[in-house]
Amino acid sequence: MKGVEGFVVLLLRIAGALLSCALALVMAAGPALSGPSGSPAPGSHLLTGGGAGSTATEEPAEEPLPFDPAPPIGPALARVAALTALGRKLFNDPALSASGRMSCASCHVPAHGFGPPDSAPVRRGGPDLDRPGTRAVPSLTYVQFAPFFDEHHYEEDEGDGGLDAGPTGGRTWDGRVNRARDQAQIPLLSPHEMANVDLEAVVAKAAAADYAADFRALYGDTIFNDPARAFAALCEALEVYQEYPPDFGAFTSKYDAFLRGLAPLSEQERRGLAAFNDPDKGNCAHCHISRLSARGTLPLFTDFGLAAVGLPRNNAIPANADPTYFDLGLCGPLRQDFSDRKEYCGFFKTPSLRNVGLRPVFFHNGVISNLRDAVAFYADRDVNPRRWYPTNTDGTVRQFDDLPAEYHKNVNKEPPFNRGLGDAPALTEQEITDIAAFLMTLTDGFSPTHSPAAVKRSGVDLNSTNGGIK
Repeated sequence: MKGVEGFVVLLLRIAGALLSCALALVMAAGPALSGPSGSPAPGSHLLTGGGAGSTATEEPAEEPLPFDPAPPIGPALARVAALTALGRKLFNDPALSASGRMSCASCHVPAHGFGPPDSAPVRRGGPDLDRPGTRAVPSLTYVQFAPFFDEHHYEEDEGDGGLDAGPTGGRTWDGRVNRARDQAQIPLLSPHEMANVDLEAVVAKAAAADYAADFRALYGDTIFNDPARAFAALCEALEVYQEYPPDFGAFTSKYDAFLRGLAPLSEQERRGLAAFNDPDKGNCAHCHISRLSARGTLPLFTDFGLAAVGLPRNNAIPANADPTYFDLGLCGPLRQDFSDRKEYCGFFKTPSLRNVGLRPVFFHNGVISNLRDAVAFYADRDVNPRRWYPTNTDGTVRQFDDLPAEYHKNVNKEPPFNRGLGDAPALTEQEITDIAAFLMTLTDGFSPTHSPAAVKRSGVDLNSTNGGIK
């Protein structure tokens, strides 16, 4: 609201200046406006003479604005452009890793919505690229719109300012950092990723790169003399690049064109949208908001909240070979500040579904590698748990096997997760297929005469029935 109030104040000031000009012009035919001491009042035009038939002997002075003029925008735009170019170079440079073979773009691939390049659940990094991570790579598109993490988030824009939405916002699957510059430090220094031993090692690599001159031009000739300052500059450049709209927030999908009235949805896509929004069907829009905001902005397909959906354990993740290891998201092990908040164990970020059709692997543990199956999981998780979870020797199902039993109560039970054994699934097989088809309209790069080539390469099988579970 501060921005809106400031804008209103600015308009009032401009209106005041225009009114002052108008009054001065009106008074030009009569006595000049006077101040308390008889001198011309501030903002008035001084005219000489004033009798009938007399003429002005001096041109009116230019009316001063009641506020300081804005600084020139050109230098600021030039600096942003230079930082964006530098950040792009850093993002694509494998020399910044200990192995010399891993860049940010190795995991966040532009052709896959800045997400993972294949269906492997986790990536391998480290000095020899042999150390597996523990989580699937998230997409970086549209993350710049995420609010800072807040345990008690109130969303005023949607008209429900009195509703506590709970843990919301931040970056990474557990929301533990708020800005891209802070998130960038994680892979640069993680032993499972780019594996630099410290920030000095990162800075030394940047100082030896061909873009070192760009650093000096932006931050001064002595930038590399202070490794902490140089590392902060490097992370700032990565942040600015990751806020570049054409790459990370383009809003150029078919659905955007549909909302703008520039392209129709197919009949199947319309059916999918209807099932996506229907609270008695998919109820997907409850968290993955599909409508225009109250201010008319395009939807981001996420409320940026954190929730536990009770995914199956992915045994393809090496860390899961240890039966005592559990990734509990908001309450650890990577995030530590909520480690004693057991009611949050199993909570992970709700990602944007924009560009989801480009992802080869889904959810924080990459347990599903097919878009249609990801939709189907929501439809019958509790109706047909044998489809998703392992069984014991006595035939019982180990549902929610990726969470210790004490945290099963944290698992989301909102629709469509409000059904049980023997109930009809929330979605029919056709509706699951229709929703998957609709989700493909969220891929950026649409034009009425040409579908994005990346969509054709994504290999999404709309006819799969559990073929993507790992």
